[in-house]
Amino acid sequence: MRAGRKEQIWGMVAWVLVTFAAAGLGAWASVHAAEFYAQLNKPEWAPPAGVFGPVWTLLYALMAWAVWLVWRIRGWSTAPRTLALYLGQLAANALWSWLFFGWHLGAAAFIEVLVLWLLIAATIVAFHKVQRFAAWLLAPYLAWVSFATALTFAVWRANPALLG
Repeated sequence: MRAGRKEQIWGMVAWVLVTFAAAGLGAWASVHAAEFYAQLNKPEWAPPAGVFGPVWTLLYALMAWAVWLVWRIRGWSTAPRTLALYLGQLAANALWSWLFFGWHLGAAAFIEVLVLWLLIAATIVAFHKVQRFAAWLLAPYLAWVSFATALTFAVWRANPALLG
């Protein structure tokens, strides 16, 4: 599917909106994240709270660019599973914030971040079949979620009273 220029622009706008809508849902759960994060016992290698916002903004922008590249080449008609996989990992991404920051469920957040990691890896494989560059755009996301997985586990285990 090679969409015309106008369709490509609208497609990019749509994917940016969808991707950042998921970011917004996660941010909604994280309204008091800085205060909660400050209360937690964290490993020495945990970044300061101010790092997360800029990192996630960049990652969401890369994610939107990647999915747009795949959509632009294949569209919904020829890549429905690939695009649905992207949407699934996006939903899992937003859910983590609710589990950890919104509901303070450490074990569930850890299990969910493992599922998220698998979904991102599967999305990278699916994107690679369509467009290699799109897959590479997701590599920093997978790296960050790998770090976040270790951090989630460490913080959950160090804070049984706050993260049950």
